[in-house]
Amino acid sequence: MKIRQDIEKYSPCCEQEERDKKLILDFLDNNEDAFQRSNLIAHMTASSWVVNPKRDKVLMVYHKIYDSWSWTGGHADGDTDLAAVALREVREETGVKSARLLSDEIFSLEILTVDGHEKRGEYVPSHLHMNVTYLVEADDSDSLSICEEENSDVQWFSPEAALKASTEPWFVERIYKKLIEKSGDCHG
Repeated sequence: MKIRQDIEKYSPCCEQEERDKKLILDFLDNNEDAFQRSNLIAHMTASSWVVNPKRDKVLMVYHKIYDSWSWTGGHADGDTDLAAVALREVREETGVKSARLLSDEIFSLEILTVDGHEKRGEYVPSHLHMNVTYLVEADDSDSLSICEEENSDVQWFSPEAALKASTEPWFVERIYKKLIEKSGDCHG
């Protein structure tokens, strides 16, 4: 499967990614339902770190479940083309029409914890997201729209303001800071 090959060849940038990469590969090898939400322990997801062409803004959504500003992303729901999943989620969650992958190569890997919550009137138990992140560029003058089911706002932030806006300390320290640093190194 191509996504497994892409993860295998991905070069981690830090200890978090090194350890998470090993676990994600093991998870893929041992779970036939890795790409399905029906796996209540963990499942594959895709996220996008969305930057404008100047790399001085990042696009964030106010996520209702997490009650915080966050990146865009979603469940694979059986689709093993996680780059396509990531791009689709950007468009669905923000309305940005100009969104494009800067590369179909993986930008970041992480295992994310998800607390138990209600979704469509049903309890979803705590679980893990085996997440693959892609770098996406979008025009910051595109009109934005809110995905009412998941988000209550969409905004462009300076990287520094994005860190201050998020109320999830682990994401700020371990994920968003890493993504900001990495995206500053990419001028595609």
